[in-house]
Amino acid sequence: MQLQLDDLALFIRIVELGTLSAAARERDVPVSQVTRALTRLEAGCAVRLLHRTTHGLSLTDEGDTFLAYARRMQDATAELDSALSGKISGPSGWVRVAVSALMAEAVVAPGLGGLYQRHPQLHLDIAADDRVVDMAREGIDVAIRTGSPASDAVVARQIGSHSRTLYAAPAYLQQFGTPQHPDDLAQHRMITSSTSAAMNRPDGRSAGVVLQGHTRADNSAVMTALVQHGAGIALLTDLMAVPLVRQGLLVPLLQSHYASPPTPIYAVMLQERHRLPKIRACVDYWQAWLADLQAA
Repeated sequence: MQLQLDDLALFIRIVELGTLSAAARERDVPVSQVTRALTRLEAGCAVRLLHRTTHGLSLTDEGDTFLAYARRMQDATAELDSALSGKISGPSGWVRVAVSALMAEAVVAPGLGGLYQRHPQLHLDIAADDRVVDMAREGIDVAIRTGSPASDAVVARQIGSHSRTLYAAPAYLQQFGTPQHPDDLAQHRMITSSTSAAMNRPDGRSAGVVLQGHTRADNSAVMTALVQHGAGIALLTDLMAVPLVRQGLLVPLLQSHYASPPTPIYAVMLQERHRLPKIRACVDYWQAWLADLQAA
């Protein structure tokens, strides 16, 4: 069986993207070139790998088996290439990172200069979105997530933790007063999450107090911006808020009444990719960076 590694990589992307045309657009080549590569693979294997209909593509049983082996071969090749090049010049190449907008601002962005200084041949492709991504389909190398990973198909390494505290801007407190007791919050303009009930519980307990919003947002970074601009009080992650407190832009509130338990932060990787030197280099750096940040 004579197979070309590039054809294997293309087959994987055809399956992940769902159409030949999408794979062709990604590579900026004619669809006919993608079709020829698929034909070569099927001829080399002497089996049909994909069902092609007007409704789209689907894997045959043989194609499903072939896909698993193709991914192993691609990952083994990438690991070998990364290991050999890493011994010579250090970790290199592109690392695609999926991260919430909040974690992008609080962790990835402020630490990026140090990461590049330590590993100048690394390049990050950052996909900032609050949704949980399909890592295989979207080509994600590392996803930075909070809470417990829900799948056994990934490798999750804890790189830090964070807590949440109520915060307001000095200008807001000057106008509306500073709450001295949790009961006072009913008289204030609260900013809450419209997507996660857990983010509206200042004591972190499932049966605890739930904040009622005067304003709601579906994005933690937006909530932080709203508080900073005096729109109200919100439960914010300390990762983002503490640097703003040090600059005099935010004030923590009711800390003696509410103590949110730490929430773990994980670097989540596909099982077949977590050993790649370029990925390990990023995860090691973020773990050390978070440790330094929280020790400060």
